[in-house]
Amino acid sequence: MDKLRVGVIGCGGHAQIHFGMIAAEPRLHLAGIAEIDPKRLADNTAKHRPEHSFTDYRQLFDQARLDLVHITTLPAHLTAIVVECLKRGLHVSVEKPPGMSAAETAQMAQAASQSKGKALVSFNRRYIPQVLAVRRLLKERGGAIQCSATYHKNQSILDQWLNAGLLPDPVICDAIHHVDLLRWLAGSGQDRAAIPVSVYSEVEDGSRPAAHRHQAVVRFDSGAVGSLMSHYGVGFRIQRAEAHAEDFSAYLELTAEPQCELYQALSGEGGTTRGTKLEEPLDLEAVGGPGFNEVRHFTDCILGDHTPWSTLDDAVQTMKLAEAIRRGHKGLLA
Repeated sequence: MDKLRVGVIGCGGHAQIHFGMIAAEPRLHLAGIAEIDPKRLADNTAKHRPEHSFTDYRQLFDQARLDLVHITTLPAHLTAIVVECLKRGLHVSVEKPPGMSAAETAQMAQAASQSKGKALVSFNRRYIPQVLAVRRLLKERGGAIQCSATYHKNQSILDQWLNAGLLPDPVICDAIHHVDLLRWLAGSGQDRAAIPVSVYSEVEDGSRPAAHRHQAVVRFDSGAVGSLMSHYGVGFRIQRAEAHAEDFSAYLELTAEPQCELYQALSGEGGTTRGTKLEEPLDLEAVGGPGFNEVRHFTDCILGDHTPWSTLDDAVQTMKLAEAIRRGHKGLLA
C-alpha cells in the first residue's frame, strides 16, 4: 500500500506534536512543510527531513502531491488555509481552536461538506486511550450522569497573541480542550459527543492580562450534567477530569502522563452499599492500545472511508459552548 503523503503548514510548538504522531504512523509519509519564518523553516527541515520545504503554503499544495495536510498555524490564519485545502479535495487536520469563532468554524464546516476531503479537528483529549477506556466503562454502565473538568494554568504568553488579534480568549483558544472533553465524557455511543442544551456560567477577569476565571454548569442532551472550572492565574498547570455513572466513578489526571482511579459501589446486606477501588488496569487494548492517537484514527478514517470523531460540524458545538462560557451565558442555548 502506498503511504499517504502528508504536508504540515506552520512549524511552531503545536506542530512538533503533530510531527511526532506523523513519524510514528507507518501509513504516512512527510512529503512537505510550509513555514513563513525562514529560520524556523530551516530548523524544522533539518529536524524532520521532509521531501519539500516552502515559505508559501500554496507552493506546498502545487508541488508536493499531497493527500493530507496538518494545519497548525495560529487561529487567526486557519480559516483561509483550511477552506483552500478542502476546495482542493485534500484531507485536513485542523489544530484547535478551529478558527477565531464558531462562525469561522461553521465556514470551514461548510467547505468540508462540499469537499471530497475529510476534516478532523485536533481535540486530542478525545483520543487519549485512558479517556476512551473510561468512556467505554461509562457506556457499559448506562452512560455518564455527571462529569467535570478542571483546566488551570499559571500566567502564560497568551496575552501577547491576544493583543495582536491572533487568538480568541483563553477559554476558547486553550481551555477549549476540556470544554470539548466534557462533551465527550457526557456523550452516548462510541463516536458521539453530547450536545449542550443549557449553560450557567460565571466569569471574572483578573487584574492581570488574560488571567480569566470561568466556572460553568452545562446540561447536555444525553441527560448528563457537566461542570468546568478554568483559571489562568493559578500556581501551576493542572488538568483533571472526572465522570460518574450509576455506582461508578472515574477520576482522570491529565496534567502529565494520563492516570486514572476507578471506584465501584457494591451491594451489601439490607440494601446497603459499600464503595471499593478497582485495582485492575484500564483495558487500553480494547480502545486501540496505549499508542492510539488522533493521527492513527484519522488515517483509519481516510483509508477506510469513515467519519472522524471530531469533525468540523461537531466542532461548531464545542466552539459555541466555549463562547457561551466566556460571555457568562445563563440559560438555554439556541
